[in-house]
Amino acid sequence: MPEPKFCLFGGIKPWNEHAWVSSDDRVRGGKSQSYLVHSADSSIASFRGDLDITALGGAGFASHRTVDPQSWDLFDYHGLRIGIAEGDGKKYTLVLKDEIPPKRPDGRDESAVSWEYDFVPDHGETVVTAFWSDLKPTYRGKPKPDAKPLHLENIKRIGIMMRSHFGEQQGPFRLDMRYIAAIEFDQKTEES
Repeated sequence: MPEPKFCLFGGIKPWNEHAWVSSDDRVRGGKSQSYLVHSADSSIASFRGDLDITALGGAGFASHRTVDPQSWDLFDYHGLRIGIAEGDGKKYTLVLKDEIPPKRPDGRDESAVSWEYDFVPDHGETVVTAFWSDLKPTYRGKPKPDAKPLHLENIKRIGIMMRSHFGEQQGPFRLDMRYIAAIEFDQKTEES
């Protein structure tokens, strides 16, 4: 598959680890930790860390998301594609938000609806495709079927998450990404 034209991160744009920030379960008393580190030539970003589920009774998450403020108009696209350089066979979650949650008095974000897509990349190079219809609304990790539609013209955050799925997975993880790109109309047609 040719490299996509509209890369949000990576691909024709070098990865910039400073454009991302960690959002791990430490904000809730957990012990998980994640990093997003790019290669020397900035062509690959490695999302890695350790998912520790002991502190939160089998629950836990480690994630990185884009720094605020951001805004992408993805209305004329059909979804997102992640070019994977190397996966570890664990389940990851692509996360989008169309609003920035307000801050609580302690400085943490209030909870807000997230739009999520779970995927398990194979070992080795592969491409993960998430059409908008594949994204499911959640609130604090639980399905929210009555959520308002995702405002594609105003995407505020994009993130990658590793979560325990209540004890299903834990320990070290690593996902090496070449790019995150928007899917153009002709790319969707080719797959249909």
